[in-house]
Amino acid sequence: MQIADIPSKTLAAFRRGGVIPAHPLALTADRVLDERRQRALSRYYLDAGATGLAVAVHTTQFAIRRVGLLEPVLRLAREEAASWVDRTPLMVAGAVGPTAQAVKEAELARGLGYHAVLLSLAGHDGASVDDLIAHAKAVGAVMPLIGFYLQPAVGGRVLGREFWRRFAELDCVLGIKIAPFNRYRTLDVVRGVAEARAEDRITLYTGNDDHIVLDLLTPFVVDRPGGAATLRIVGGLLGHWAVWTRTAVELVDQIRARDGASAVDVAWLSRDAATTDANAAFFDVANDFAGCIAGLHTVLCRQGLLEGTWCLDPDETLGPGQAAEIERVYAAYPEHNDDAFVAANLARWLG
Repeated sequence: MQIADIPSKTLAAFRRGGVIPAHPLALTADRVLDERRQRALSRYYLDAGATGLAVAVHTTQFAIRRVGLLEPVLRLAREEAASWVDRTPLMVAGAVGPTAQAVKEAELARGLGYHAVLLSLAGHDGASVDDLIAHAKAVGAVMPLIGFYLQPAVGGRVLGREFWRRFAELDCVLGIKIAPFNRYRTLDVVRGVAEARAEDRITLYTGNDDHIVLDLLTPFVVDRPGGAATLRIVGGLLGHWAVWTRTAVELVDQIRARDGASAVDVAWLSRDAATTDANAAFFDVANDFAGCIAGLHTVLCRQGLLEGTWCLDPDETLGPGQAAEIERVYAAYPEHNDDAFVAANLARWLG
């Protein structure tokens, strides 16, 4: 599977920019896969207008690999993407672990009809840049890659500009999810891509939950020999957008409609702050992200998409005070939820 094998309309939609939710895992009270609600989640994201789906990623719970759910979860999302809508969303599968494991997961995704893998480098703490590039090449020989700069607070590692320049030079790279939750490190990615002169073939998506809206508004100007380059982050591949997805799609559409306008209305700055505030509640920032997945499940449960907030790990629950924080942001930003959209379609998605 190569980038050229991705359907042209699918690739164009990804390049234009949009919303790619990180797909949660629907479980029963016995912590068994709830296939009906798993499919309903995919249908929700597709009808909300998502550009693609990211499956078997952190929000899906990495433990699906340990309990034999990797293939079933990937397959269910792919089936819904193929049958529920009359377009082909970009299907992204997480690939983790040592090279042999990541290659095997990429091969599984390719066999199921996925288009790209989101390559996590968590667990490669002692690896050199040469080692990391060799790892990326091995996985990229199987599937196109979306690089992933994961914040160190949840298992990532610091990756400097040299790594991102060399990564961007690989012709198997389709895009990069920038999620270090750090402005300096975000600039390292942007500068690395610019120095590789890869901005026309590598599409940047935000995963910076602390500055989603500002990432989408910012023109990043990078000076380099021959003249400056302007790079844009055009969409988001986010766990945060696993909830309130319809309004996230509307947000990206509104920002795109600005068509690069230089003046930024201060209302956008307020929207950025409000989005960050909601994310802090959903992701349990007060407790160092301990309840991040349970927080998303709480919103989806509130809307009726999930039956409960259960995670594979029984100890993975809401953090102290998190439930109250979620109630607070629901009350503070009623215009940002998509409860009405979900209520109007829930029976059909569950049918």
